[in-house]
Amino acid sequence: MAPVHAVVEQVTRRIAERSAQTRSAYLERIHAAAAEGPVRADLPCSNLAHGFAACSGSDRLAVRGVSKPGVAIVSAYNDMLSAHQPYAEFPAWLKDSVREAGGVAQFAGGVPAMCDGITQGRTGMELSLFSRDVIAMATGVALSHEMFDGALLLGVCDKIVPGLLIGALSFGHLPTVLVPAGPMPSGLPNREKSRIRQLFAEGKATREDLLEAESASYHSPGTCTFYGTANSNQLVVEVMGLHLPGSSFVPPGTPLRKALTEEAGRQVVRLGQDENRTSIGELLDEKAIVNGVVALLATGGSTNHTLHLPAVAAAAGIELTWDDFSELSAVVPSLAKVYPNGSADINHFAAAGGVQTLVGELLDAGLLHADVQTVAGPGLDRYRRQPFLEDGELVWRDAPARSLDTEVLRGVDDPFAPEGGLRVVEGNLGRAVIKVSAVAAEHRSVTAPARVFDDQHDFTTAFAAGEIDHDVVVVIRNQGPQANGMPELHGLTPALGVLMDRGHQVVLVTDGRMSGASGKIPAAIQLTPEATAGGPLSRIQDGDVLRLDADRGTLEALVPDDELAARRPAGGADPAPFGTGRELFAAFRQSVGRADQGASVFGQALRPSQQVRA
Repeated sequence: MAPVHAVVEQVTRRIAERSAQTRSAYLERIHAAAAEGPVRADLPCSNLAHGFAACSGSDRLAVRGVSKPGVAIVSAYNDMLSAHQPYAEFPAWLKDSVREAGGVAQFAGGVPAMCDGITQGRTGMELSLFSRDVIAMATGVALSHEMFDGALLLGVCDKIVPGLLIGALSFGHLPTVLVPAGPMPSGLPNREKSRIRQLFAEGKATREDLLEAESASYHSPGTCTFYGTANSNQLVVEVMGLHLPGSSFVPPGTPLRKALTEEAGRQVVRLGQDENRTSIGELLDEKAIVNGVVALLATGGSTNHTLHLPAVAAAAGIELTWDDFSELSAVVPSLAKVYPNGSADINHFAAAGGVQTLVGELLDAGLLHADVQTVAGPGLDRYRRQPFLEDGELVWRDAPARSLDTEVLRGVDDPFAPEGGLRVVEGNLGRAVIKVSAVAAEHRSVTAPARVFDDQHDFTTAFAAGEIDHDVVVVIRNQGPQANGMPELHGLTPALGVLMDRGHQVVLVTDGRMSGASGKIPAAIQLTPEATAGGPLSRIQDGDVLRLDADRGTLEALVPDDELAARRPAGGADPAPFGTGRELFAAFRQSVGRADQGASVFGQALRPSQQVRA
């Protein structure tokens, strides 16, 4: 195993130095919250009685007698969403395995889980990013009863996993294991799905054709198989040491999935009993955070994590910046091609060696910190091993040292690209991120006139009317967190893809988000400061020439600075939208922070640079 790469070491050290005060204060708080025995021992009798009133048998005696560790189950189960439907069976399995290990598990609370695939292009998407912080608060409510000595977190998709983590880190003294559910089987090939979507955007396929293709892609319980935010969540969390090794991409409904779920229950009890007690707040340190960023970059993961990882890090007293992403991206090679970065899906990635082979490659190149704590024990080297059932018993064996399919997964000595998949661009319009892992080299530098819209549907209408059939920088503004909750704009992709396929140079610039499935279209997204807050994007007009150069890291309006400054900002978003629950989130829109600080509504409570309390 090689020494840690100099840049990885430097970035980690810089994060630790800037976070020294807030990380120290966080650790002091969670150490003070830790107790020698079950915390419920100190509850008044009436309080404790409420806590075991619904228990029966040995569980009731154990909780009443405060004789065994209590474990909270917090789940994002619902049976509408394919990724979370498998969780229906998990609580019973976990209660049995926790009991077997000498503890008592109780279902402490559920958290909401909404689907960006369902709300894409609809007003409900304006609740999506804010749902992360709602989930964090709901997790806090579930754990607030002081009945527990450990936690099991059940969640998969987009905002759910970051929200669970942020909430759990407020109870950072608890040993905590995340429990995945696994992907659905492979369906319609991704390239065929994209082809039908573009044909529909051009009016060359019917709605029935499109629905048939979509339903052949998303067809059964389990996570969607493209490499969007949900599967990025799973990979990043595993490399940070919060899943059991090899558990991220085991399909639901299989004996191995059940065995891994049961082992998670046993393991969380062990973590609390071990002499080297491992709490989530201690485990998720600067090195673990950097490991997560490196894994994201090496696989061309979702841009949404440039929001989520800073917000999660802040919850642990750590300040992670976009500059850290950019500096790491310059030295982390691209080792995976999973749709939208290639034609393979996450099942193909797992079959090629998956997380275990990836971790081995990155460890051997010195691109990951090996000396970290994990829920499986000390050292990331454990994550080279993958799980199997042997005579009905769960065992781990060494994973393939090299990829079994180099069209999907490669080694550091033969990467798909020498750099990672995410970059930061900046200039007189502000700062944005761009995912370049699926963008061809000839499309990474574009200079073209702007066409400005304040709503994604206005662009779709203009495209359908034939108004846009030339080189263009499509500007969609007033889509930031203060404006309308920063919705994903993935619905723009088919039309933009059609323009590119016609031979035009096309760029999207927006203060909104793009889906974790963003692909071949160069998109400078999450632009900050956002237009609604008076950012320069509010002064851009149709016909202004904009230049994106992803390789140089620049995003500029070729407009004289004095002229740009003299322009009156365009109007912002509707300050009080109603419908689809949006009126309930007015306070969130008013208090949310900047995109480059995680777009969190918790403000000073979680933003390390602003924390002053000891």
